[in-house]
Amino acid sequence: MRELTLRGIILGALLTVIFTAANVYLGLKVGLTFATSIPAAVISMAVLKMFADTTIQENNIVQTVASSAGTLSAIVFVLPGLVMIGWWQGFPYWESVAVIVIGGILGVLYSVPLRRALVTGSDLPYPEGVAAAEVLKVGAGVGGAEENARGLKAVIFGTVISAVYSLLAKAKLVVEGWETAFKLGGGGSFLSLTFSFSLLGVGHLVGIAVGVAMLVGVILSYFIILPQLTASGMPAGEEMIGFLRGTFRSEVRLIGAGAIGIAAIYTLLKVIGPIVRGITSALKADKARKAAGKMDALELTERDIPIGIVGGSIVLLMVPVMVLLADLGAGGPIEGMLGLSLLASTIYILIAGVVIASVTGYMAGLIGASNSPVSGVGILAVLGISLLLVALFGRGLSPDDTKALVAFALFVTAIIFGIATIANDNLQDLKTGQLVGATPWRQQVALVLGVIFGGLVIPPILTMLNSTFGFQGAPGAGDNALGAPQAALISTIAKGVLGGDLNWNLIGIGALVGVAAIIADEALKRGGKGSLPPLAVGMGMYLPTDSTGFVVIGAVLGWLYNRWAVRQQDPAFAERMGVLTATGLIVGDGLFNVLYSVVVSATDDPDALALLGANPYAVPMGAVLFGGLTAWAYARMREGASRPVSKS
Repeated sequence: MRELTLRGIILGALLTVIFTAANVYLGLKVGLTFATSIPAAVISMAVLKMFADTTIQENNIVQTVASSAGTLSAIVFVLPGLVMIGWWQGFPYWESVAVIVIGGILGVLYSVPLRRALVTGSDLPYPEGVAAAEVLKVGAGVGGAEENARGLKAVIFGTVISAVYSLLAKAKLVVEGWETAFKLGGGGSFLSLTFSFSLLGVGHLVGIAVGVAMLVGVILSYFIILPQLTASGMPAGEEMIGFLRGTFRSEVRLIGAGAIGIAAIYTLLKVIGPIVRGITSALKADKARKAAGKMDALELTERDIPIGIVGGSIVLLMVPVMVLLADLGAGGPIEGMLGLSLLASTIYILIAGVVIASVTGYMAGLIGASNSPVSGVGILAVLGISLLLVALFGRGLSPDDTKALVAFALFVTAIIFGIATIANDNLQDLKTGQLVGATPWRQQVALVLGVIFGGLVIPPILTMLNSTFGFQGAPGAGDNALGAPQAALISTIAKGVLGGDLNWNLIGIGALVGVAAIIADEALKRGGKGSLPPLAVGMGMYLPTDSTGFVVIGAVLGWLYNRWAVRQQDPAFAERMGVLTATGLIVGDGLFNVLYSVVVSATDDPDALALLGANPYAVPMGAVLFGGLTAWAYARMREGASRPVSKS
């Protein structure tokens, strides 16, 4: 079976370099990134089809390598903070490469035992992993001829309507994003939507429990908490929406982060048993491999990177981590307590890495890698290291010493962030691999290669953007400086903890909400009335509604469709047609964003595709078209699924 091939690695490397550059550029300039797994799978199938001996597993390796492009680009949520606080004037190449690559490889290593706990031994939906597997299966002709043909049509149909709407939106013929502010109680609130078929498709795949839980989070944040926080001092007119958005980013998100933190602890307690069993299983597999003298003696699902190599590599990587931290702390308060500081920080990275890899992996299974609020986990990571530094050095230091500790906290957070993002993505990829019969250790090696390829590309892009635009809040930043809101928020939290002026009450409120969500979830489960995943509640509170609105709508539509599907002559096929159409919706948006990123990079103009400067009818036209296309998509699903399929 051809799987981890040289041509696949080369193709994956090329896609990683291109997609990573595009994602970093778009993430900071336009404020969006795109998931790369499915576009990479589609491109891989098109390219490798020229070879007669290509396999579905080889195409899976290409998308596994390239998937790191969408994931590693999230490092822009942390690293620019070092420039924004004035510690770095640019992005030193090898230092930046080292922190990205080490964090990413640690993420791969931590996710090895997690695969057994959260993929093979779990019923999490993994929406994007399932979608990528369906694309690969359809492209490889898995299933009967008629089923495959009808499935391919479903994917193509979803792809076309998704891409067409995205194109019309960028042309400003229909609405892409909509928001409205309104008074509520003594304060106000706002709602925003991104008209994205990929979000609708993800909603269809994640299921009704996650959708309802996210809706609960939205209601808490936007209809209860935000109006209370804005009850005094809210401006009127055009300034209202900016004030509400600012309050949401600076205060409501901290409450959401508190809820995510408590839900993360709850999630960890739930999965710690499977994780321990996964490590035990990995040790048994390693023993069986040594006794047999070869990896092929094991069942396919047991063929991870040997657990001894995993543990040894994690410990070995702590050496360059300590070297990097010692270099960063030279000349500041860290140098005065160098041994204790490095020991405490290294232990923190090891322990926090396990916790955060588990939580972000669970997030991937719950809602997908591209929709996981990884920046919320970044907030928890920077809180932890900042509190550790306060315990070591106290407060009341000079401004220069405080800045040095903030920089140290951000650097540690960047390493942990790499662990978080890659673990989040790797488990999604391993779910795809499980569904297409891939070898786990080959996928894990492929992602390590993807991390290295992506890590080499990110620093030059950041340097280019910094020299061209700069970052808001950084010394000498101009009027067109990039906002980098997540990096600004994480930097502000580090400064708040170390300076003693962080509003802990907000995080405490979020923690109480998280406890309430856990109690509700347990009560529903014991009563046999479903579940309310607490982590999804926290996500709904933390993420803006332009990220969650259509996920919730898609979850409801998917639930209604699946209730219809179980009454059909072939329920499994009917449900799969829904999955394939939803997959097409994700594919179309992803492919379009790849092409759009090329156009923006070439023209340096986010409005390069615009045909109109302003369109007063964009909202009603977009709402009607989006609703009509959605209704058409589900009507076609039902039409295609209601006819029995020949299994020959």
